[in-house]
Amino acid sequence: MSAVILIVDDDPVQRRLLEAQVRRFGYQARTAEDGAGAIEALTDPAAAYDLVFLDLVMPEIDGLGVLARMREHGIVTPVIVQTANGSIDAVVTAMRAGAADFVVKPVGPERLQVSIRNALRTDALQGEIRRIGRRAAGTLSFKDLPTRAPAMAEAIRLGERAAASTIPVLIEGESGVGKELLARAIAGTGERRGKPFVTVNCGAIPQNLVESILFGHERGAFTGATDRHVGKFVEADGGTLFLDEIGELPAEAQVKLLRALQEGEVDPVGAKRPVKVDIRIVSATNRDLFSRVRQGAFREDLYYRLSVFPIRVPPLRARLADVRDLARRFLARFAAEESRPIVDLAPAALSLLERFDWPGNVRQLENAVFRAVVLAEGSELRPTDFPEIAGLIGETADALDDEPLPSLARDLAEPELERRPEAPALALFAPDGQLRPLEALEADAIRYAIRHHDGQMTEVARRLGIGRSTLYRRLKDLGLDEECGGRDTEDGQAVA
Repeated sequence: MSAVILIVDDDPVQRRLLEAQVRRFGYQARTAEDGAGAIEALTDPAAAYDLVFLDLVMPEIDGLGVLARMREHGIVTPVIVQTANGSIDAVVTAMRAGAADFVVKPVGPERLQVSIRNALRTDALQGEIRRIGRRAAGTLSFKDLPTRAPAMAEAIRLGERAAASTIPVLIEGESGVGKELLARAIAGTGERRGKPFVTVNCGAIPQNLVESILFGHERGAFTGATDRHVGKFVEADGGTLFLDEIGELPAEAQVKLLRALQEGEVDPVGAKRPVKVDIRIVSATNRDLFSRVRQGAFREDLYYRLSVFPIRVPPLRARLADVRDLARRFLARFAAEESRPIVDLAPAALSLLERFDWPGNVRQLENAVFRAVVLAEGSELRPTDFPEIAGLIGETADALDDEPLPSLARDLAEPELERRPEAPALALFAPDGQLRPLEALEADAIRYAIRHHDGQMTEVARRLGIGRSTLYRRLKDLGLDEECGGRDTEDGQAVA
């Protein structure tokens, strides 16, 4: 799934031209004909946009007005503004208002592609920086967990409901799906926002130290207890205690945990009196906890105490729509950390990642992108940088690495050539060994397109990504108007 770009321009011709170029680069395009339409599209909860192309001069709500409305709504989607006159004052004003870049109409394809890539990369990196900062400050919110998958959107909706109260939450899901991130978002959105968030991996604590680590101990309480330790419950006082892999907690500790939850106090090892604590409990498990209850490995009363509000986080294979966004986020972070000049993932690489079922979930994807960033030699990640993933789905990375060249002949003719082997290939070189002129290549591409679509000029223009009037003009400019006569599918008239 490619990036979705919203194009806002009151000029229908400019809108169509920009839309055609954006689609040719492999991105999805949506359009709005004025500022009001742009705000409506950006505030639609069912839609998600990665980038906005915004015309500065429009009736009623102009480009600056749209930028102001975006700030009011807290919309952080990057914006590239378009201006017809290249006025420095207008550009400076737009950049101060939050625009990421600007282009002057008409924008060339090379400049347009560079601007899109830079904006997407910068947005991904800034998003990662924001998430890291909010995570450290305990203010991570559900806005930091964007998703395009309905299953994940439902988990986030439940998380938002849980965050509005102090109800105990049990987050279920496979290892690596992001249960801790959801727990941090719950803590960072509710009343305990910015308060301590203490994590305990119950499966990684030695059995003889579980009580000491959770509830603390006094000095001299046992051999080796040379100092007083307050324990995780007291560390989290006033905030949130996240009990990860709660199903691995030993039976002896389950009894004390149940009492701590019921009474709101803990008994440190060796202490003379209990210690009052005010915490919120969020627990997580990658196992079927109720099955553990039936097997007698987990206390039933503790299960019902923890599982008041269960939330299931879907595995990554059930939300493949999020793979592209996650991969770009990881790419931006690792490229910055490793000082690598990698700006994007090639469409073929994204397609490869979206076809894998990711048994290790988000953690596996993160590690795969990290490895690819370290080993990549170009400015973008290609299928050859993910050989293990390609091998696991039974495909050869080298075969997947063939991507179309950014030219009209290659983009539009070769897919037809693959379907019709009898079609002649476009020759890039003349008999004397020199490259053929671009007009000659374009003429051959148009000739073949007209023959392939049986002279249906409307269909030819649509497939070539240009307007019919532009097609007729190119036929005349290239001297093909008599040679390539056709009939228009709409009016049935021959084209001379």
